[in-house]
Amino acid sequence: MERLLTKLPFIVVLLGIAVLAMLVPAAHATAIGDNRTARVFLYSAILFGVIVSLIAVATSGLVVRRRARGYLISMVAGFTLVPAVMAVPFYEALGTTTFARAWFEMVSSVTTTGATLYEPARLSDSLHLWRALAGWLGGLYVWVTAVAIIAPLNLGGFEVLSGEQIGEGTSPSATQITRVADGSQRIVRFTARLAPIYGGLTLALWIGLLVSGEAPLAAVCRAMSTLATSGIVSGQGGMGGLPAEMLIFVFLFFAVSRLTFSREGAGPRRLSRDPEMQIGLFLVTALPLFLFLRHWIGALEVDDEMNLQASLLAFWGAVFTTLSFLTTTGFESSYWDEAQSWSGLSTPGLVLMGLALFGGGVATTAGGVKLLRIYALYKHGVRELEKLVHPTSVGGSGSAARRMRRKGAYVAWIFFMLFAVSIAVGMMAFSLTGLQFEQSVVLTIASLTTTGPLLTLAVADPILLAEQGGPVRAIFAVAMVLGRLETLALIALLNPDFWRR
Repeated sequence: MERLLTKLPFIVVLLGIAVLAMLVPAAHATAIGDNRTARVFLYSAILFGVIVSLIAVATSGLVVRRRARGYLISMVAGFTLVPAVMAVPFYEALGTTTFARAWFEMVSSVTTTGATLYEPARLSDSLHLWRALAGWLGGLYVWVTAVAIIAPLNLGGFEVLSGEQIGEGTSPSATQITRVADGSQRIVRFTARLAPIYGGLTLALWIGLLVSGEAPLAAVCRAMSTLATSGIVSGQGGMGGLPAEMLIFVFLFFAVSRLTFSREGAGPRRLSRDPEMQIGLFLVTALPLFLFLRHWIGALEVDDEMNLQASLLAFWGAVFTTLSFLTTTGFESSYWDEAQSWSGLSTPGLVLMGLALFGGGVATTAGGVKLLRIYALYKHGVRELEKLVHPTSVGGSGSAARRMRRKGAYVAWIFFMLFAVSIAVGMMAFSLTGLQFEQSVVLTIASLTTTGPLLTLAVADPILLAEQGGPVRAIFAVAMVLGRLETLALIALLNPDFWRR
């Protein structure tokens, strides 16, 4: 099986996985008696299964000269072409929408953004499951490609730790993609290693949510959305109470640092020293404390100073929501309203958008700038302040730390500037469609950080994409793909060296 997969183009393998995934909602619809939806997904799986099989036979053993370029192109197609295939059964099963809207919905799911055009009551249970499954597969896709393709090319945040050229890694792992070995071997190997972990964590969380009292469909959708940081829910009620939130809170840390699920992080001591985990814990602690203590400054009209239970619930609502938006998941705590009332901030949109901009860990499903880049800039700033006091001092902590403070901070700053330019361009594009400044800001940050729930929680009046025009949705879709792939990866794809023979 491994030998067969390594002979096929990467995009064909992705299409094959999408076709097999259609059988899941087909089986679910059959089980609940929704025969029409079951037939739509089954017939779509058969139709595209035949098409993909013919393409696989025609392209088996196809030799690609520049493999790195081919895999980056396949990644772009994975977030644009594959959702088009996945949108076909969604479009046919719903029956009251356009294909462009269905494609947008699948792009939002696969990129783990979680923005939607439809009210929950409009979609059947099987379509809710399909959206959550698409987001879950998109999260696994990000996990695998991050270590199998992005890391060897010194992209996606790995360039901060590496001293090699961005997009042209020369390490032994990079040569497997850029020179000799087929990158498909790395993809298959890392998929076999990471998929059981990803699936096992999702299963464990699903069981935990079931025990906490959530409905089966709501529990499985929330479990998949938590691991994929997509924020997709089934619409069957809110969070399953405090026990469910505590379970989700623990599993959200898998999007803070890759050391939580990779072999690199063997042992709690290594994890405690991880800079991404340290920054994540600091933000999850400091920001809720700020909101909690602000009660005595800006929310004295809330007469709950002596109510210990109310204060603890308000603090928990702030802690959970902070971690949720830091990992770009976007789940809202059941006690978030209490946290807002306690702090006196009715709509702390800037806080939530700032957390989403920070993002989670490198090689995780979270979006944003990434905590490792923030850490590199912080260490560089600390070193510069030290040099102001002691101009002739030599920075210590080893060669790796010095490389991060120098080259790592340099490339982190480049990415930060590219991200800022992307925000400016996105805001300008949304403004040209006639949107107000505040709406343009929220739409741009929500799309580039792949945090769809910002559209409803970061502003006083929720932004409904279904009521926006086609140009707004098209810009949002492009920004979602750009935010998921990151600007440096697309710039590396446009590198002339990639296209020279």
